[in-house]
Amino acid sequence: MNNKNNLKKRIYTSLCLLFGVFLILKYYFFLIFSLLVIFVISIIEFLNLTKKINLKIINLMLSNFLFIIYLFLFCILFVYFYSILELKIIIFALLFCCVASDIGGFIFGKLFKGPKLTKISPNKTLSGSIGSLFFSIISFSGIIFYFTNNLNLNILIIGLFTSITCQLGDLFFSLLKRKAKIKDTGNLLPGHGGLLDRLDGIIIGVPLGLLFTIIIH
Repeated sequence: MNNKNNLKKRIYTSLCLLFGVFLILKYYFFLIFSLLVIFVISIIEFLNLTKKINLKIINLMLSNFLFIIYLFLFCILFVYFYSILELKIIIFALLFCCVASDIGGFIFGKLFKGPKLTKISPNKTLSGSIGSLFFSIISFSGIIFYFTNNLNLNILIIGLFTSITCQLGDLFFSLLKRKAKIKDTGNLLPGHGGLLDRLDGIIIGVPLGLLFTIIIH
């Protein structure tokens, strides 16, 4: 019963988040507002997370400082790319690619189960990882084809690479949570946990996916 209620919460929250992405796509003001909220809450959650890990004070300060700088650059990246149509298409295609990676992993993992992917995150399975790759490739290539009428091997490879980096980002934050001995970074999003629990793959996958896109082209 608890799992069923949790799934309902997860679905409702996901729909709200998708609506939020739609508003971001349509209104520049909402983009700025959303990035400010994401920036502040993500930093709070990360500071609370690292505080629970047994780190030397210098390592704690350095990791927190690097994360704040990284997240700031991530937000600036979105604002800059938003103003140029071609770049806006790429950045949001990468964003939806990461979202699709998460959805694909969840669906395939629940349907096919199978062997675990890693001890870092016991809930992640090999079938879920394959589902993440599949959904990401379909999502990214579909969006790019819709806007540019172009589809080639490079586009498929970018979708594949972005999904891999997105999953690595997810595992990295899972490792931090494991070391901190907590399940979620917060409880802001019903059924999901904290904001970083939803953004962990995105804040790694989008920048690296963009860098790979630049290199491959």
